[in-house]
Amino acid sequence: MMTPVISVALGGALGAVGRYLVGVAVAFPFGTLAVNVIGSFAIGLLWVLLAARGLQHWVPFLMTGLLGGFTTFSAFSLDTLRLVEAGRVTAAGGYVLASVMLSLLACALGLWLAKGMTT
Repeated sequence: MMTPVISVALGGALGAVGRYLVGVAVAFPFGTLAVNVIGSFAIGLLWVLLAARGLQHWVPFLMTGLLGGFTTFSAFSLDTLRLVEAGRVTAAGGYVLASVMLSLLACALGLWLAKGMTT
């Protein structure tokens, strides 16, 4: 069995590669938005499913590593400030609002779906 540190490292590497590939495939700044929404959905789903199935030992790999490497709120902050610096203040505001609201909704949807799967 892998140690939690190795699990986090391996998950983080895979998550970072996934984030990079989405960023290449999706136009700026929507790649960052996409990974944050997808990651928020996935963390909500996993939180319930792993607990319901007694699989908390997967948390370091999946949640801390994979999703930690995949989601990009530091990149989100930089993208927002780049839009502001480019004089696109309205776009920056819309981007912040969309990122936060869609990520919260995605997490809630993941929680809701997972709870439906476990009852």
